[in-house]
Amino acid sequence: MASAELRIINRRIKSVRSTKKITRAMELIASSRIVKAQNRMKSSESYFGLLSEIVQDLINNGAVPKIDAKEGKEKVLLIVLTSDRGLAGAYNTNILKIADNRRKEIEQSGKDVEIVTVGKKATRYFTYRKINVSSGYEGITDSPEFDNALEVMTPITDKYYKGDVSSIEIVYTSYKSALTQDAVIKKILPLDPQEVESKSSVTFEPSGEEVLNSILPKYANASFFNALLNGSTSEHAARMRAMKAATDNAEELIKVLAMKSNQARQAEITTEISEIVGGSEALSDAS
Repeated sequence: MASAELRIINRRIKSVRSTKKITRAMELIASSRIVKAQNRMKSSESYFGLLSEIVQDLINNGAVPKIDAKEGKEKVLLIVLTSDRGLAGAYNTNILKIADNRRKEIEQSGKDVEIVTVGKKATRYFTYRKINVSSGYEGITDSPEFDNALEVMTPITDKYYKGDVSSIEIVYTSYKSALTQDAVIKKILPLDPQEVESKSSVTFEPSGEEVLNSILPKYANASFFNALLNGSTSEHAARMRAMKAATDNAEELIKVLAMKSNQARQAEITTEISEIVGGSEALSDAS
């Protein structure tokens, strides 16, 4: 019995060690990707910040984009940005929880909601619950490019200009540090004039409205790309932490199993000694 138990424990130790190698490798890969993702995110912030300032100045000064107004219920287009892969702790769970709550809030306010998903986890979440997804995109969240932002946002911006949707919101994870990432909701369009004070006294030619209509799609694309970069960096950070925790837990489990293995081996040796002593005593009595 002890021998069988020992074999089972040793098989478990071997299995856990194999798993530990995998989680450790995934932790190191995620750690190396964070640095690259951080650099890409920081390099895009200056462009996005300047573009945001120009757009907000235009709106604060009374410029209004040319939108085809349509009668009927207002519709909010909700972009939900998750990852394609799991093993990232609560990264996807936090986003999907906020997104679903926001969807319910919009519907309860009497507005329609259209959902666009970016990432397999978001698509599967809403599809499984039989919630309609108008468009789903996969394979772009791990290492996003600006072309990916154009692919997603171009048809969405067209809907906004045609009046098919009254506003565009995105649910994603904002990267703060390697230890802190927050799932947030951001309204991309429309922008409210009172939200930001004008920081410059730029004169726009030919007119503020024409300039706004020209750069507003670029602003929407940049906003979404910024969210993609934040999400990608946050995903790698969340996966690094999750894999580190898994590696640490595997190490602790190996220690526990090693102790049980030693106890089982000790019990096996004790049994063998007892059998030898018992056999020796039996031979002595027989003689």
